[in-house]
Amino acid sequence: MSTGDELKAAVSARRDLGPDYEDAVVDSFLDKVGQEVDRRVDERLAARSPKNVARQGPSESQRLALAIVSLSLGTLATLVLVLADSAKATMLIPIWVGIIIVNGLFNGPRGKG
Repeated sequence: MSTGDELKAAVSARRDLGPDYEDAVVDSFLDKVGQEVDRRVDERLAARSPKNVARQGPSESQRLALAIVSLSLGTLATLVLVLADSAKATMLIPIWVGIIIVNGLFNGPRGKG
């Protein structure tokens, strides 16, 4: 039965049963509509190939955002350490190595379709 038919049946039932049963009729109709929506969503999700979903990686905008943020924070850390105390400049090595590793892992080898 289509949603339109369900609605007609609900309105007809409401007329036949009267206002005392209005809440029950509406709840029943909304439950059926909800089940139909769930069924359609499940069909669409099932239609998607799990292989394609699993191979999707970060988008280009996410890659760009990570590059901008990591370089900005790395530059800020460099400025702070150099201006605060030149002797602590050796702390820059692990900071920049960490930035390189994070960017490398995030932007690493991509699955080929």
